[in-house]
Amino acid sequence: MALSLRAKQSIFARLLARLLDQATLRGYDVTLGEAWRSKEEAARLAAAGKGIKNSLHCLRLAIDLNLFKEGKYLTTPKHYRALGVWWEGQSTVDVVCAWGGRFGDANHFSVAHGGRK
Repeated sequence: MALSLRAKQSIFARLLARLLDQATLRGYDVTLGEAWRSKEEAARLAAAGKGIKNSLHCLRLAIDLNLFKEGKYLTTPKHYRALGVWWEGQSTVDVVCAWGGRFGDANHFSVAHGGRK
């Protein structure tokens, strides 16, 4: 039986705490990017080619993290790769953890739902 959205939201929150710890252990400073997005904002961004209308941010199953090292904001996928691979490794039979670096959004971390990552 598939997990409910509510169950996935709780799992995502717990996994997110572990992801933040992993970032700190790897020497990054982290600030939170977008963790929730309204449907209207998702539609606006999708129309501008900067996201999808059915974003997992709208379901509280995705977050964008901002990584810093020595005060420098890191923006390329190579900086996020180790965390992304770690995040994907947290997947289970019931929960698929997806890293946006696989689809051009390096600072995006999510739990798949309804066929979306």
